[in-house]
Amino acid sequence: QVQLVESGGGWVQAGGSLRLSCAASGRTFRRYAMGWFRQAPGKEREFVAAINWSRDRTHYGDSVKGRFTISRDNDKNTVYLQMNSLKPEDTAVYYCVADILFLVNDRYDYWGQGTQVTVSS
Repeated sequence: QVQLVESGGGWVQAGGSLRLSCAASGRTFRRYAMGWFRQAPGKEREFVAAINWSRDRTHYGDSVKGRFTISRDNDKNTVYLQMNSLKPEDTAVYYCVADILFLVNDRYDYWGQGTQVTVSS
């Protein structure tokens, strides 16, 4: 069982940056692939980024490539999402996810509660 708690969301002006963190419980954290999804009001859930357990494989959604970076610290049981050059269309609730498999779809087994990111123009 893995529990995920996101933090770092908030309000930022367009062009600014935020870093999201996701703290995971459980001693087996380093065995799990981790990722981020987001969902804006009235829109479908969207894949943002994923990283495998050994940190040598990452994948990004097309809308965030070149602006967002996913990373993890297995000693701290934490995954991060560095978001730069933010745009109003990045406004959404961001969810941290975990699964034994490295996935780029929404079939992750574990989901956090989400953290709100608001980007003003």
